[in-house]
Amino acid sequence: MSYPSLFAQRLASGSGIVDLMADLGEALNVNPSMLFLGGGNPARIPEFEALMAQELKQLAGDEEAVHRLLGVYQSPQGSEALISELSAFFQGLAWPVTEQNICLSSGSQSAFFMLFNLLAGPEAHAEGKKILLPMLPEYLGYAQQGLAEHMFEACAPLIEEQPGQRFSYHCDFEAVESRLAVGDIAALCVSRPTNPSGNVHSVQTMECLGRLADKYQIPLIVDAAYGDPFPGVVYDAEPIAWKPNRIFVLSLSKLGLPGVRTGIVVADTSLIEKLSAINTVLSLANGNLGPALFESLLKAKKLKPLCSDLIQPFYERKRNYMQALIDTHLQSLPYRLHQAQGAFFLWLWLKDLPLTSFELYERLKKRSLLVMDGSHFFFGSQVLGSHQHECLRLSYCAEDAVLEQAVILLADELKQLYAV
Repeated sequence: MSYPSLFAQRLASGSGIVDLMADLGEALNVNPSMLFLGGGNPARIPEFEALMAQELKQLAGDEEAVHRLLGVYQSPQGSEALISELSAFFQGLAWPVTEQNICLSSGSQSAFFMLFNLLAGPEAHAEGKKILLPMLPEYLGYAQQGLAEHMFEACAPLIEEQPGQRFSYHCDFEAVESRLAVGDIAALCVSRPTNPSGNVHSVQTMECLGRLADKYQIPLIVDAAYGDPFPGVVYDAEPIAWKPNRIFVLSLSKLGLPGVRTGIVVADTSLIEKLSAINTVLSLANGNLGPALFESLLKAKKLKPLCSDLIQPFYERKRNYMQALIDTHLQSLPYRLHQAQGAFFLWLWLKDLPLTSFELYERLKKRSLLVMDGSHFFFGSQVLGSHQHECLRLSYCAEDAVLEQAVILLADELKQLYAV
């Protein structure tokens, strides 16, 4: 059977995010012996799971709570009880929000699908506008979300090589403004921390991007799935606050709840009204489990200490351990690590790699090591040259013993390739 529709061509013809999730599913559910450094699944934190088990037991023991959990549709905007708690939480951070500035979605991935196609794409009697990513590499999950072809434009990064086998990407503001001046950009979009590189755009960078967004009268979308105000997997950067003409997209997934599929959008009230309507058409209503669990955490004032005392230190230790492994086992190789300021990943640049990162990914997969080919994260631009085929994204969410085995195997493969 053929599927000639544009919808099928855009969403069902294969993409990096589909490959990533297929590999993730195989490694976590079918082939658990795989050394898994791919995917974006959060680490298993026993203390967090114990807390969630306790919350589930309390819900299960309350007859009325069970009815609300299993037998009631949410409203178009999402759980009123959670939105009320979120509004109070954000106001405690000095965010100028009300309940009308917040809506829920079935995960942040679906929120971005709705946002991108609400803001950009074909218009009546016009080609339509695009989403601009100010700095590559960026989250590959955006790449196929536009219902229109070529809906994303992107700017190449400035690359700064640093001591100790490190490097950093920086935003090229001249390139961003030059692209905005064309007049066909509907919104700017950045992730903070950035998946895949672990970069956290500085407060100054975010202010500059915000000024450009305001100048060209477009919103700035901030994907904060890994960042502040929760789960706060950020190591050495200041938080930023929501303000009008910004769209913050948050998620419960990286807190440790990917299975409940709950996203949170904070935006101007007019956009929230449109987004709520689209969400109802597409999903009818969001699930109830994620909002119920999160409402309980907020009511009990458990969220902030959970993030600052458990989740952030857990991932910072994992980052430090993984960096030390790479610096030890790859020391004879021409590698650099991006400065890892947040999220769950190390971004490995293998200079003058003798083959492409995709070919390396395939070779490692045959040796039961699953990483993420970095080329998927470069899209919307054709000006990066060989660099975009020399990078791997490595998750450090696995157990320490798995991380050590994986890095030793990676080093062995690379030494053969570079003939070191």
